[in-house]
Amino acid sequence: MELLFWVTISPADVARRRAYVRERIWSSLGGMPARTPLNARVTGVLERDGYRIEKILFESQPRFYVTANLYVPKSGAPPYSTVLFPLGHERGAKSHDAWQQILVTLARRGYLCLAWDTLGQGERIQFWDADAGESRLGRNRSTSEHSMLGAQTLLVGESVARYTVWDGIRALDYLLGRPEADATRVAVTGNSGGGTHSAYLAALDDRIQVVVPSCYLTTWRHLLETIGPQDAEQCMPPFLADGLDHGDFVLAAAPKPYLILSAIRDFFAIGGARQTYREAQGIYRLFDAESKVHMVEADDGHGYSAPRRDAAYRWLSRWLKGAEDATPETPVAPETEETLFVTESGQVASLGGETVHSLNLARARERIARRAPLDLASVPRLIGYQPAATPPRVTPYGTVRREGYRIEKGTFENEPGVLIPGLLFTPDSRSARGPATVFVHGRGKSAGAGRGGEIERLVKAGHVVLALDTRGSGELRQTEPPDGQRYSGYFGDYDNSLKAMLMGKTLVGLRAADVNLAVELLAASPNVDPAQIHGYGVGAGAIVLLHAAACDPRLRGLTIDSMLVSYQAAVETRVHREVYESLIPGVLARYDLPELAAALAPRGLLVINPADPAGNRLSPSAARQAYAAALQAGARLELR
Repeated sequence: MELLFWVTISPADVARRRAYVRERIWSSLGGMPARTPLNARVTGVLERDGYRIEKILFESQPRFYVTANLYVPKSGAPPYSTVLFPLGHERGAKSHDAWQQILVTLARRGYLCLAWDTLGQGERIQFWDADAGESRLGRNRSTSEHSMLGAQTLLVGESVARYTVWDGIRALDYLLGRPEADATRVAVTGNSGGGTHSAYLAALDDRIQVVVPSCYLTTWRHLLETIGPQDAEQCMPPFLADGLDHGDFVLAAAPKPYLILSAIRDFFAIGGARQTYREAQGIYRLFDAESKVHMVEADDGHGYSAPRRDAAYRWLSRWLKGAEDATPETPVAPETEETLFVTESGQVASLGGETVHSLNLARARERIARRAPLDLASVPRLIGYQPAATPPRVTPYGTVRREGYRIEKGTFENEPGVLIPGLLFTPDSRSARGPATVFVHGRGKSAGAGRGGEIERLVKAGHVVLALDTRGSGELRQTEPPDGQRYSGYFGDYDNSLKAMLMGKTLVGLRAADVNLAVELLAASPNVDPAQIHGYGVGAGAIVLLHAAACDPRLRGLTIDSMLVSYQAAVETRVHREVYESLIPGVLARYDLPELAAALAPRGLLVINPADPAGNRLSPSAARQAYAAALQAGARLELR
C-alpha cells in the first residue's frame, strides 16, 4: 500500500482499493460462512455494583459454540453505545485482569460490551484433554492451537482466521440484536490478538463505526525483519502477493474514527506502526477527516496498559458520546475464571459440538469428493515453482577423501543472494558417464551422509550423489527463537513456510527449484548420464522430490523414504508434527501425495516406510492401501 502515497489518489481510488482489500481478505479466508441461527441463551447472571455480567452461549456456526460475557450498564438509559471486545492471547481469556479492568470501566460509564473466548482459550480449547485438564498442546498455548489448526485449514484452501473472524461477526450480530444496544454507535477494541481482530473486523464490517486496535498494527516489512510471521490466525496467504499490508486494514475502514494504540517497546515494531499511521493520515486527509485518525504511543511493552486504556476511553467517549471523558479509571477487582464460566464444565467440549478440526475435515472431504483427475501440468503453478533463469554458479570449498570415493564441498547460487550448500560424492571407479542421484533429506545434506548411510550405499553402487540443503534445511535452517514455540516438534520450519505462502509461493516449490538446479549440475557433469538421474528423498525431502519430479521430467526415478503418507491424513489426524514446511494451500482440492506418486510411478518409484502425520511408520496394510494406485502403476513398496 505504501506506493499509493507517491501518486495522486482520490476518495474514489480509496473506495476501489477498499473493495479490493475486502475481496482479497475474504478470498484468503476461504469465503464467508452462512449466517445460521445463533441459538443464543443466557446461562447465568452476575449482579455487580453499577453493571451486571450475563453469561452468553451462542453458535457462530451450527453447533460450533462460542462462550461470551456481556457487560450491561445499570446506569443511564438504553440504548447504550456498544463495544465489541475481541480477546488477546493472554492467560485467563475472559477473566484476564486487564480485560476486566477495561470492560467493567466501560460498563460503569454506560457502554454495552461483549467479550468472547477465541479459539484455543478459556472455555473453547480445541484440543481439550479432559484427563490432563488442559490442551494437548500444553497449558496456555492458544497460539499453538491456532497454528496446528492453521496447517489443516490451509490444506483445504482456507485460513483458521475464517473461524475467528466469523466468531467476531456473529458476536456483533448477537450484540446488536440486544434491545439495549444502539446500532448507530458501535466500536471495536482489543489488544494483541484482539488488536488483530479489531483491525480485521473493522475492515470487513461496516456496522463498526469506531476502531481502537492496541499492540498490533505495524508493517509486514517490519514484522519480517524482526519477529517474523505470528500464529496462523495472523497470517492470511497470499496477503503479500496480493499487495496488501497493515495499512490496508485502516484504509478499508476509512474514514471511520481510528485510534492506533502502540507500545514503544512492543515486539510489534513501533517503526512499522508509525509508518502505517503516516499512510493512514494521507488517506484521511483525502476525506478532510484528519481529526478522525490518531496514534498514541506509550513507553512500555506489549499489553493493554493504563496509558493506552485511558486514551481508548477518551477516544470512545469522543466519537460515541460526543465529548471526551478524561475521568481516571478506578481499580477493578477481577472475577475468577471459574466465576465467569458460561458452561457448567468450563469447556464447550462437554457440549459435544463441532470443532475447527471437525468442520474443516467435512470441508476437506467435500473438496476431495469433487476432485478432478490429476493433471501434472497444474502442479508447478500450485506450488509456486519457478525454475532458475540462469545456470548455477558454483563456488568450491574443498574436498574430503574417503575410501573408494571423494566428497566435494561447495555452494551454488539459485537466485541472487540465495546460496545452496551441497556435497558431491563421486566414486573413484567412475571413468565414464553413469547414473547419478539427487539426495534431499528433510534435516539437510549431512543426514544420511555418514559412513554406512544411504548416500555411501548409493556411491558404492556406482552413483554420483549430490546431497543438498534445500532452503530452510541443514545449514540454511533458522535458529530457534527463545520461546521455542514455533519450532517445537509440532511445527518444523514454520517461519519460512509462512513467508513463502504469504508471497504466493510454497516452501515445497522453492525447494523443488533448488532440486532443479542440482539436476542441472548433474546433467552438465562429464561423469553423469543425463538420462540416468534419480532422486532420493527422506521425510520432508521426499515430498520436495516428488514435486520436483512433477516439474522436471529429467528425474527418471525416485525413492521416497519415510514420507508423510498423505495430506488428507494430516487433516484427519487432530495433532500432526512438522507438516508446515510441506504445506501447499488448497492442495486437497487438486490432488494428494499418493495420486502424485501414482502419476510419477511409470518413471520408476520406490516407496519406503510411509509415515503417519505424527511421524510413525504405517502398518503394511495401511501402506499398501494408501499407495494402491501407485503400486498398480508399477511402483514398489518396501517396509523395513
